[in-house]
Amino acid sequence: MKLSEFKTKLEGLETLDFYLSNGQKIPSHFHITEVGMTTKNFTDCGNTFRIQKTATLQLWTSVDYCHRLDPKMVVKIINSTEKMFEGQDLDIEIEYQQDTTGKFGLDFINNQFILTNTQTNCLAKNSCGLPLEKVKIKMSDLQAQIALSCSPESNCC
Repeated sequence: MKLSEFKTKLEGLETLDFYLSNGQKIPSHFHITEVGMTTKNFTDCGNTFRIQKTATLQLWTSVDYCHRLDPKMVVKIINSTEKMFEGQDLDIEIEYQQDTTGKFGLDFINNQFILTNTQTNCLAKNSCGLPLEKVKIKMSDLQAQIALSCSPESNCC
């Protein structure tokens, strides 16, 4: 979800609810402890240099059970940080503490924000030599390949 879409969704809400993708509700007394722009400079396995920027919101819960953020307050928080985003409408990444700090995407379903699971992926599949589609192999051919590759003469061990 882009930052502009998040603000638009917030403006139509009375209450603010976040859920994990498994349906678990993030406690209503969460704080937004950080709003930031994360810039990641990296190279993929095909040696293509890339820059990825995201708007990051960190959700945190504590023992302050009376604390509640309403949607209008969150819009004000985001508006106060717009200079940081340099006019860019960035994708949102949510950080939320569980066993470790998780990074999530964001979706909006039935007036609720859903923290979506993120996935890794190879960005240079053509350069890696990985097949783009799953290769189908007969089991009999696979057994022959294993027998050859793991024989004492193969020097694999």
